[in-house]
Amino acid sequence: MWTGGPLEVEPPDPVVAVSLGGSRQLTCRLACPGHQAPSVQWRGLDTSLGAVRSDAGSSVLSMHNASLSAAGTRVCVGSCGNLTFQRTVQVLVFAFPAQLTASPVALVAKQDREVACTAHNVTPISPEALSLSLLLGGRELEGVQALGRDVEEEPQQGEDPLFRVTERWLLPGLGTPAPPALHCQATMKLPGLELSHQHPIPVLRWLTSLEPPVRTSLEPPVRTSPEPPVRTSPEAAPELSSTHSPRSPESSSSGPCRLEIHQAPAPGGLELLCEAACGPGLSVSWTQAPGGLEAYERREAGALAWLRVLSARCNPEGWFRCRLDPGGQMASLYLVPEICPPATSAALWTGGVVLGLLFLAFLTRRLWKRCRPAG
Repeated sequence: MWTGGPLEVEPPDPVVAVSLGGSRQLTCRLACPGHQAPSVQWRGLDTSLGAVRSDAGSSVLSMHNASLSAAGTRVCVGSCGNLTFQRTVQVLVFAFPAQLTASPVALVAKQDREVACTAHNVTPISPEALSLSLLLGGRELEGVQALGRDVEEEPQQGEDPLFRVTERWLLPGLGTPAPPALHCQATMKLPGLELSHQHPIPVLRWLTSLEPPVRTSLEPPVRTSPEPPVRTSPEAAPELSSTHSPRSPESSSSGPCRLEIHQAPAPGGLELLCEAACGPGLSVSWTQAPGGLEAYERREAGALAWLRVLSARCNPEGWFRCRLDPGGQMASLYLVPEICPPATSAALWTGGVVLGLLFLAFLTRRLWKRCRPAG
C-alpha cells in the first residue's frame, strides 16, 4: 500500500473540526491514468463512520448531528489497478456556545478587585484550545493577575459530557474616571478554526445589586452617593459610552445596550432616571417601586424613564426596577433612606404647642379678671 499519491481530500486539512450537533462533509477523489477505473472509499477506525456515498472516482462522507463519539480518524482508500493510496483525516468535535457569565455581574469602581468569568457547556477544555481573557476597549487588560482556573463537568441530560471553565483574576487600578465596562472574552482555537464570544461586565460608580444588602450591625446603612442633578428632558439627557459586545444577548440590531439607573436630588424629594445606551426602537419603563408605582410621578420617553420620589419627611426604602423592551433586560437599585425622625415626633410637638397656647390664654383671662377695676 502506498501512502499519499494522487488522492485529493476536501477540505485538505489533516484535522477537521465539527461543532457538536453540527454537520460536515469530507470528499475524497481519485483520478487514474489511462482507462483504469478508480475505486475510492471512506473507512473509519473504531469510530462511527457516518453516511458514505461512493461512485466512480469519489467518495463523500457526511456527518449529521455530530456527537462527541463521532470524533476520531477517518481513512480514505483509493486504488488504480494494483496501486493503492490512502489519506487520513482526524475529526474533532467541539462545543462552544455563546454562554458566558461573570462574577460579580457588575463591578463597583474602587471597590471590587477580583473578577471571574465562566464559559459554560464547552469542550475541549485544554488551555491550548480554550482561553479566557479580560478586555478593555477591545484590547487585553494590562496589569491583570491570574488567580487560577477551575474546571467542572456540567450536569447533562444527554450522553455527551460538557464542562464549565472558570478563570479568575485580580484587577489592577482602572483609572479615573473608570471605564464604562470590561469584557470577558472566551476563545476557542482548533486547527483551521478560531471562534470568540464576549460578555460585558459593567463598571458602576455606585452599588447596584440584584439582592438587598445584608446588614451586619445596628448602624444605619451607608447611602449611595447621588450623581450630579439629572436633566429632565430627553434632548438634554447625558450620553453614555457604549460597550462592544456583538454576541451579547442584550444587543439590539443597532448595537449593544447598557441599562443603568441614575439618582439625583430634586425639589421636595429625589429623582431617578433609567437610561438605556443603545440604538433607536427600544423603550424603557419602570416596573417596581416601594409601595407601588402609583405613588410616584413617572414620565417615559423611548430609552429614558424618569421617576420622582416626593416625600415631606424622607425617601422610601426598597427596590426600584426598570426594564428594557424588547429583550427584557432589567436594572435594579436598592435605595436606603436617610435616618428619619419617628412619625409621632411632629404630632407630639404640634400637640404640645397647642396645649401651651391654650394654657397661656387661660392664665391671661384669669389675670384680667383679677386685675380689672371695680365698676
